Amino acid sequence: MSVRLNKSFLILSILACCLLFAPGSSQAQRQPGLTQPQLLAQVQYRAFRFFWEKTSSTTGLTNDRASNIGPDDKYNVASIASTGYALSSLPVAVAHGWVSNNAAYRRAILTLRFVNSKLPNVHGWYYHFIDKSTGVRVWKSELSSIDTALLLEGAVSAGQFWRGTEAERLSNALYDRIDWNWMRTNGGTKPDKLVLAMGWKPESGFLTNNWDRYCELMSLYLLGLGAKSPLPAASWTAWERNVVEYGGRSTLAGGPIFMHQMAHGYYNFKGKRDSLGWDYWVSSREAMEINRQFCLDHSPTRKTYGPNLWGLNASDGPDGYSAFGAPGPEDGTVSPTGAIAAILFRPERAIDSAQEMYARFSERLWGRYGFSDAFNLDRDWFDPDVIGIDLGMALIAIEDVHSGLSWKLLASHPATVRALSRAGFHFTLEQEPRPLQLH
Repeated sequence: MSVRLNKSFLILSILACCLLFAPGSSQAQRQPGLTQPQLLAQVQYRAFRFFWEKTSSTTGLTNDRASNIGPDDKYNVASIASTGYALSSLPVAVAHGWVSNNAAYRRAILTLRFVNSKLPNVHGWYYHFIDKSTGVRVWKSELSSIDTALLLEGAVSAGQFWRGTEAERLSNALYDRIDWNWMRTNGGTKPDKLVLAMGWKPESGFLTNNWDRYCELMSLYLLGLGAKSPLPAASWTAWERNVVEYGGRSTLAGGPIFMHQMAHGYYNFKGKRDSLGWDYWVSSREAMEINRQFCLDHSPTRKTYGPNLWGLNASDGPDGYSAFGAPGPEDGTVSPTGAIAAILFRPERAIDSAQEMYARFSERLWGRYGFSDAFNLDRDWFDPDVIGIDLGMALIAIEDVHSGLSWKLLASHPATVRALSRAGFHFTLEQEPRPLQLH
């Protein structure tokens, strides 16, 4: 698939690549005086470096996380979601010249062959966490519906980039294997149920919770609606759209910022409404502002927060992994990738945040894979790790703003056309500000 790239951005990307793979670049390197395009190029490059280096050369599976600063040899657990983002990163890497087309294609084929033939699955659904070297389930993790969707989105991205090849055939085989209605009906025991279960475990069966309230679920349902044996069209309207208001703004759900970014990295909802009249782009744009304003409102009691320091997310924190969000809960922990992935909706906010974090904290926050996952000035805590899905969201969000590549790849698959039609998506010409919903 040919992609027209901005020439100056490509030159900066090549420069960043030279810096990235220079001798000694395994340590945290701060290049002072980076311009805005250079910093964004570095964020993308270093995120890709995580996916390139942390993918097994035998299975094609990708680490869930890695050390960003200091020794990096203690993690061997992969996640199917991170593996999906690794697949999505390959077309971006080729488009920017970070790796050759042949090298990227070989990596995609390695992953897709292993996933299709050797990675354990049940009815086409895959376990959330797996051993990187073998693909064996670890931590008694669940078959995860949302993480299988993230794996599938990466597979479709690779398949559509290398159309007419084995990559496309394998990605479609993975797609067609998924039994959407098995996950919807709890294995046939609830035939009238319209929403998908969050997962299944061999020890206890289907998880109690369903994907029944607005969050990152949109891409999961769109993939199901577009499948050859699809979900009922009514599954799209079956989940709750719960409006949250803060500071004079309205959004759906609130919560961690990634909930309003994840689906948008693959599907371009801008200027569209669904059959119920919802504008999800407006919802996410407002969620970015609410997240920032909530941090500003709490800045008198938190050292971390400020006009350019915000981004409450599901992330690492001083006391372990937590779901921070707006409005609440919060403890002063900020996610750099959460703020950066806001570039889709509020580019000036995201860029200002990235530049301030780099200028002020790069000696403790910037490493081989870019910004670490989180930091908290109130606790004088800087995360030493990065998390694959967070890097992936930032990488493709920047690329969508730059070239729209990730959007174009998903949009080019026939299943996406079917899904958007069945969900009732249509363009509407409206004056700003567009309301969240038109009845």
